[in-house]
Amino acid sequence: MNHPEPADQVRAPGTGPADGPARPPDGAARGPGRIPGGKVVFVGAGPGAPDLITVRGARVIAEADIIIWASSLVAPEIVAGHQPEALLVDSASAALEDIEPLYVRARDEGLLVARVHTGDPAIYGATAEQRDQCDRIGIPHESIPGVSAYSAAAAACDVEITRPEVAQSLILTRLEGGRTPMPPREKVREFARHGTTMALYLSAARNKVLQEELLAGGYPPGTPVIIGHRVSWPDEVLLRCRLDELSATMREHKFWKHTVVLVGPSLATTPVERRSHLYHPGFRHQYRAANEEAARDLREHGAHA
Repeated sequence: MNHPEPADQVRAPGTGPADGPARPPDGAARGPGRIPGGKVVFVGAGPGAPDLITVRGARVIAEADIIIWASSLVAPEIVAGHQPEALLVDSASAALEDIEPLYVRARDEGLLVARVHTGDPAIYGATAEQRDQCDRIGIPHESIPGVSAYSAAAAACDVEITRPEVAQSLILTRLEGGRTPMPPREKVREFARHGTTMALYLSAARNKVLQEELLAGGYPPGTPVIIGHRVSWPDEVLLRCRLDELSATMREHKFWKHTVVLVGPSLATTPVERRSHLYHPGFRHQYRAANEEAARDLREHGAHA
């Protein structure tokens, strides 16, 4: 397996030899060959663990001529399988404008760019503005989803976030009042009134306010909470607590970034009271007839068997 250059040796555009050919000469063996007009692929790298990237995402990284990744958020193993001639650019300190020359070059030379994002690019990935940038430049683009931190945290804690007749919805949001403005109607307190499962990103530094807003919205103090810090990384920390212990727990462990918070009644460790209808013998669907006695029991409890 090939290994990337150390982060401090990865060269940004316009800094010398790294701006040379990012692919072997014509005719040399490599991935798919030149792409007319080039292409940018936004790759979801997952929450951290190298084996939580999709097969499709890993293949794009392995074939890419240019790989743009943030060493502060993405494990180096994720990009370690690149071709020897690929140009690696660490975007940890880059602005959107710094990346543009690479996209222009990819368009002009027919190169494949893997723009590697932590988690899923569709969730707090700032990809909308990058797609606009690609459209303006005139280079095609597409996205490959990734495992998000909330999903990895739920899996690591062995919970179902949509528990039958307890919570059938998931709200992904962040605490308002931070450095990035929130739309006026999107407030944690208002979302909390639904009482379903919530996954809260980018809110760890203001954990006291987060706890207060969740309680003010109507969650009971004893509502189960899962705190996931650097989920799936080697130094991962997963903690369970009550909602009224959330702030104290986060302060004790000094969690102020790289942390996702899950809250809601479906996170309880107690056995389910109502099983899913999907596997209930009284539930009829395209591939299975219903057991009449079991179906009668379902109907008596308000279900459509």
